Amino acid sequence: MKEGIHPKYHETQVACNCGNQFETGSTKEKIHVEVCAKCHPFYTGQQKNIEAGGRVDKFKKKYGMEK
Repeated sequence: MKEGIHPKYHETQVACNCGNQFETGSTKEKIHVEVCAKCHPFYTGQQKNIEAGGRVDKFKKKYGMEK
């Protein structure tokens, strides 16, 4: 590896909008994120499963072909 061309690697403090803070490694000294694993809906179980009917389902419903 060549000397002097690689960025410095730091122990970085990551801060989220929800107030959660944790450390990781990065070339940046401080990182601010909007969503983390503590507040993301997918990881907290608050995700809404929306079933959007497709064209075929809409057609079957319209013409009474549902089972």
